Amino acid sequence: MAAAEVAHQDLWQRAGLGLAAVAASVGHVDEVLDQVERFIWSNPDVEVLGAERRWLDRA
Repeated sequence: MAAAEVAHQDLWQRAGLGLAAVAASVGHVDEVLDQVERFIWSNPDVEVLGAERRWLDRA
């Protein structure tokens, strides 16, 4: 799992986050990303404006 601030670096109290995960199965990646989303959404100090998932399949 990797995470980075990928947008809004010049804005105060706003961040665009990018996450990447690699695993042998799509199910495992899905579980990990679900846990990350739940963690972020459960923080009362954070207002989530949107979330998006994109999949890259190199099979």
